[in-house]
This record gives sequence, structure tokens and C-alpha cells, in this order.
Amino acid sequence: MLDVSRKELKYIISTQEVAGLRRRLSAVMQEDSHNGSDGYRVRSLYFDTLSDRDFEEKVDGYDKRQKIRLRIYGFGNQTVKLELKAKEDGFQRKRSLSVSREEAEQMIRCEYGFLMGKSEPLAHYIYTLMTTRCYRPKCIVEYDRIAYCMDTNEIRVTFDMNLRATEADVALFDEDLPLYPVANRAETTMEVKYNGFLFTHIKNIIKTSDRMQVSNSKYCRARTITKRGRR
Repeated sequence: MLDVSRKELKYIISTQEVAGLRRRLSAVMQEDSHNGSDGYRVRSLYFDTLSDRDFEEKVDGYDKRQKIRLRIYGFGNQTVKLELKAKEDGFQRKRSLSVSREEAEQMIRCEYGFLMGKSEPLAHYIYTLMTTRCYRPKCIVEYDRIAYCMDTNEIRVTFDMNLRATEADVALFDEDLPLYPVANRAETTMEVKYNGFLFTHIKNIIKTSDRMQVSNSKYCRARTITKRGRR
């Protein structure tokens, strides 16, 4: 089981800026081995309550909130990440465990009982949460990611591009799933994650002090398209 708590900052930048930032970051940080020339694909299936509690709490700016998702990085993998991500006292805490593809398919069918057979306490907690609050699969979000990392302070800088989604189908493993664009292709989300503090030389490269920080939930952005006029 993975349990990570760290600071997380998000900025909207122009996609044209990415090449220059990559060049400068590569001199001081390690490039993610999965990057390749164009990055790697990230696809997540988000669950929410019948009343969309997690969506509403994010939109309303609750200081303490959470999201539950299944995440894959490729369609051939037989292991899927089940993640519980929560904001707590200004920090983002992400707890995750691995489930099989078959178990992920059970969750897509709203069959969560297998979680109680696992040894990890997190599995039992997620089971209780999802059954008592009636969680259901709601939305698939996909994007292309380029990442850089540094072991010290667990610093990670990512560039997420070509954000797309669907609420019409929750077939997580369908390679030909029809997705609609959520963000302009000229827009990239830069995320900066770290423990403790961010080194000055990295801060100078990304120039966070000159950018406007945003609260940019990909899940909420994807669902806002169909949630317009909800109030």
C-alpha cells in the first residue's frame, strides 16, 4: 500500500512553454522513464455518490474533501491502482493499493465485496465508504503526461495535456472509448508536488511566483460540462 502526503500546486500554462521547461528541468531533475518523446497516457475512472457529493464539495471549496478512482497507465497491464485522494490541512494525501483487472471490473459493476477479503486496512475503509455512501462509477478522465522527479523532498513536476473525458461510458479498459475534449489543446496543467519545501533552483525554472495558482480538478472540469446550470 502507498501512503503519500505532500504539497501540491497547480498552474495553467501554454503548451508552447512545455518544451522550454522540459529542457531546463532535464538538467536538474530525472525524467520519468515512461515519458518517451510524447509522454504517457493516464486514464482514471472516478466514483462518486448518488448525489455527487465529492464533486459538489470540490466546487464549493470545502477544505476537507476526497476522491476515489481507479487508474491505469496502459491497456495491457493486469494491475490497476485503486486510489483514495484527500485534501487535509492544505496537504494532498494519496493512499493507494493494487487490484487486479478482474477486481477493477467488479468495481465497475458496483461489486465491492472483494475489498473485505484483502489484508490492507485501506481496502476495508474504502469498502465501508463506498457502500455506506452509495458510490457509483461516474466519469472517465484521460490525458497525456510528461513527468520529472527528484528523490530529495520527493519533488515531482508534471505536465498534463490534451485533457479528455466521458460520462457516457465507464468501460475503463476500452481502447477505443469515445472521449470529448475538456481543455483547449493549447492549454497544459503543470503540477508541482513536494514534501517539506521546493528548492529555489527548481522554483526559478518553473517561475511559480510569476504564475497564478489554480484549483484545477480534472474530475470536476470533466463533469462541469454536463453539470452546467445545476443551480
